[in-house]
Formats: sequence, C-alpha cells, structure tokens
Amino acid sequence: MSELSQQAHAGASNNNKQRRLNIGGMPSMPKGLFLFALAGVIAAIASGGVTIQALRGALLANGHDGWWVSAGTVLLALAAILVALPLFNAFRWCRKVSAAARRNDVVAARIARSEACTYSWIALGYTLAQLIVVLLAQFLLANNQTVAKTFFFVPLIVQTFPLVLDAFWINVKIFVISEIFVLIWGLVVALAMFAPGPAGKPLRLLATAYVDVFRSIPAVLVIYLVGFGLPLTGVVVLKDLSSTSYVVIALTLTVGAYVAEIYRAGIQSIHWSQTAAARSLGLSHMQTLRFVVLPQGIRQIIPPLLNAFIALQKDTALVNVVGVIDSFNQSMVIASNYYNLSAATTVALLFIVISVPQTRFVERMAKRDRARMRAGGA
Repeated sequence: MSELSQQAHAGASNNNKQRRLNIGGMPSMPKGLFLFALAGVIAAIASGGVTIQALRGALLANGHDGWWVSAGTVLLALAAILVALPLFNAFRWCRKVSAAARRNDVVAARIARSEACTYSWIALGYTLAQLIVVLLAQFLLANNQTVAKTFFFVPLIVQTFPLVLDAFWINVKIFVISEIFVLIWGLVVALAMFAPGPAGKPLRLLATAYVDVFRSIPAVLVIYLVGFGLPLTGVVVLKDLSSTSYVVIALTLTVGAYVAEIYRAGIQSIHWSQTAAARSLGLSHMQTLRFVVLPQGIRQIIPPLLNAFIALQKDTALVNVVGVIDSFNQSMVIASNYYNLSAATTVALLFIVISVPQTRFVERMAKRDRARMRAGGA
C-alpha cells in the first residue's frame, strides 16, 4: 500500500512539474505587433520618399542643380529605408518562433518571440521618429517653401552673420561678467541666511526676504527698473554707468537669488555631524563653513549651479529692454529691414552652440556624481 502511495505521489509530482513547465503553452508569433510595425514602416518609407522628392524639387526650382543635390537625395533615401532593418530582424525571429514550435522547444520559442517583439517595437520607435521628421520637413516646405524662406533663408543668414556675431559678443561679455558677480553675491546671501544665533537673525530675515522678492519678480522687469531707474536717481556713481553695467547689476540681483538658494541647498545637504565634529575641534562658525561645510557643499551643487548659468546666458537676450544692441536686438533690426526672421534663427543657433556642450557637460558631471554616490565614494 505504501509503495502504491509513493508511486502515486511521484506521478502527481511529475505532473505538477510538467504543468509548471507548460504554463502558457507553446508561444506563437506576435503577428499583430509585427503587422502593425510593418504598416508603420511602409507609411514612413512612403512619406519619406514623397518628402525627399518635394525637397529635391524645391532645390531645383530655386536654381540648385549641382551634384550635391543628387547625392543628398540618395543619402536621404537610404536613411529613410534604414527604418526597415529592425523589422527585418523581427521577421527573422518570427520565423525562429515557428521553427521552435515545430521542434516543440518551448524555451527557444519564448526567447524568439521576445526578440521578435523587441525588434518590432524598435521598428515602431524608429518609424515614429521618422514620421516626426517628415512632418517637420513638410511644415518647412509648406506654402511653396514660405516657412523655410522665412526662418532659414541661407543667403540672408550668410550675409548678416558677421553683424549678428559681432553683436553676440555683447551677450558673451554680459553673461561672463554676470556669472562672476553672481557666484560671489549668491554665496554672500547664502552665508547671511546661515548667520548664527540671535545676533544673526536680522541678517537671516533680510537675506530670506531678498531671495523671496527677487525670485518673484521677472528678470525683464528688474532689468527695466535698474536700467531706467538708476540713471534717474542722480546718484553720483550709479547715474554715469553704461547700459551694459545696468544689465549686469540687474542680472546679478535676479540670478543671485536663485544661486543663493542653490548654495543653501548644498550647505544643508552636509550632515550636521560634520559641523558638530568641526566645532568640537575648536573651529569657529566661519571656520567650519570655510574648511568643512562649503568645500563639500559646493562640490555637490556644481551641476545645478551650471544649469543656473545656462539660464543666465539665455536671459542676456533681455538686454534689448534698455537699448543695448546685442545679437537679438541686431536680428530684430535686420528683420525689420529685410522682412525676414532668418537673422533671429542665427541668434538661436549661436545660443545653441554655446549652451548644448555645457548641458552635456552638466549631465556628465551629474551622472558621475550619482555613480560615485552609488559606489559609496566621497
């Protein structure tokens, strides 16, 4: 009787194992997803081909009939077809699903189905990206290329580039000087917010009020008030400053409030035990900040600090409020003369050239800091 029970128990155990292995049964090809990706790829290639032909026709109509037009057309056509490569890989894995099903190999079939789904989704992702690019190109070519000629008229961009570049150096000068003052002023305000004891309470209140006020006022309004208000005061030193100096003062006051908050966050991120250990060794409050807290805090706030400086660079375009002929103001003069906004596009490209590398640098630093924190480094 016991032997029969053992055999029955072993048979039930084998059935349970077989049932666990066969959960879900033999997988099938992801036909629906594959067909959806196939339809998307066909639509992307067809729309890409139509757009490439329209672009080639526009270039030929404007007298551009060099060899580079044909070469560019071929390259764009090849790029449009490349979207089909992930779909081809998806098709190969779909065939492997069928082959594994014929062999009754559940594991291989599931792996092949997973890969087929992955490549189908990749094809859909590239298809969506290509369709977005096609829509943007069609927008530029709309209304007999009016949009492209309004914003990207290459002859006017080339002609006016020296004027815009000369004016752009005003923006560079303003944000470089402003960044130096902002670093100093923001640190002063942040230290005032940490003034110790009852004696430092008035400083803490004033610093907090300053930060709250200037974070609430738009930068363009501060530039307007400083640029036109200080000369009207008649104060001996302030009334004789240049318009560029007024802009630097206004940006320092505005951005300094944000940078003070960044400094404050960095200081507060240092654990209180660091301060307690420094004070127990006999260091004063200022010595503790200088030698213990600030070196560690500033190291942690470098990425947000650089982000604030990138925003400051873009805010220099507001100097036209007080009549400074910067790159944006120069582009508006050109636009009023030629009834075309291509010079403003040049200004945008110049800001992109100086901002994007800094943005990538900030992201790289933040990624390195996160990796160091995960590794437990200092």
